[in-house]
Amino acid sequence: MFSKILTAALIILPTLVYSTDPAGLPVPPQGFSSKKNNIPHGTVSVVLNYPTRDYGQKPMKIYTPPGYSATSGIKYPVLYLHHGIGGNESAWTSSAPGQAEGNADNVLDFLYSEDKAKPMIIVMPSGGAFGGDDFSRFAKFEDVLINDLIPYIEKTYPVSTERTMRAIAGLSMGGGQTFNFGFAHIDKFAYIGPFSAAPNTKQPGHVVKDVEALKKDVKLIFIACGTTDNLISNSQNWHKYFDQNNVSHMYQLEKGEGHNSTVWNRSLYNFAQRIFNEPITGVVQMVSARTASQSSFAVPGRLHIVNGKLLWKDVTTLPAYISMVSAGGILVERITIRSTCGEMPFTGLPAGMYYATFGGTPGLQSPVRLTVVH
Repeated sequence: MFSKILTAALIILPTLVYSTDPAGLPVPPQGFSSKKNNIPHGTVSVVLNYPTRDYGQKPMKIYTPPGYSATSGIKYPVLYLHHGIGGNESAWTSSAPGQAEGNADNVLDFLYSEDKAKPMIIVMPSGGAFGGDDFSRFAKFEDVLINDLIPYIEKTYPVSTERTMRAIAGLSMGGGQTFNFGFAHIDKFAYIGPFSAAPNTKQPGHVVKDVEALKKDVKLIFIACGTTDNLISNSQNWHKYFDQNNVSHMYQLEKGEGHNSTVWNRSLYNFAQRIFNEPITGVVQMVSARTASQSSFAVPGRLHIVNGKLLWKDVTTLPAYISMVSAGGILVERITIRSTCGEMPFTGLPAGMYYATFGGTPGLQSPVRLTVVH
């Protein structure tokens, strides 16, 4: 029965696709990157600073998804998202009117409203503020990202420290950084998405250390570019390299588009819904949606997820019913439990917030918030 839940709660898209031809993904729905007033919104932070060993305090912005809570017990996955040559920590967000290179907050809000992406934290650093010429100042960020920013995020925010819960993406010079940093550190990133990569992009042979390890460990490579972009050769070189070495990847070309935010928003739309879709092993925690801060709320039983199975025990009222509603408000399934303890198959549900009842009568008259934690 839970297989129905998984299908309805989130559309799990294929990740790795061996590519000798462009992926041919369709144009996203109209308005996907515009702010919509009738859907839940995530939050874009003010400019925040983080410490570095060699450059003092450096700026970033953080996007947190709708329903985000620092105290819920969720360990969120993280996407490190990089800007282009003229951008900064605000360039990927709608908080940079007239200067925006993309609209990550609107794109992710739209995906969540359609139940098409896993709740994640997006870190948007200023990735070129390190002195020197353009190539040098963007290259210096590699050490800062790996040894300053990631440790700071994992110490400060409720995020997973697992490699499979980290992704890197970026546009233009940030796309070059994504190639250069992502494939040099496959021990840090499982999902790599360079968009419209700029001439700071290194040759694959200078970055990839172990092709077989790359095939084994990287779960998604998503290369995207506009067909009329004068910088398309940087993406083509890597696409050809992966083809020659039989490395599965997606190669998306946006027909008739150049080096612009249309490509970058579409690329994020396609990339974000294909990351972090790993089978779950963890715990389901149930707390009262209305009295989440009160410890007196008692759940009539315990639910756990271990090795792809849902386990329940200590259920005090039988039959017990679980009614699942996605964060987008869609009823995805009702399940009946007729024993005080038991198990059933349970794989693929993403970390995030759902609403449910778990009690002696079916329906949603006493909703609780169900949080899936990796």
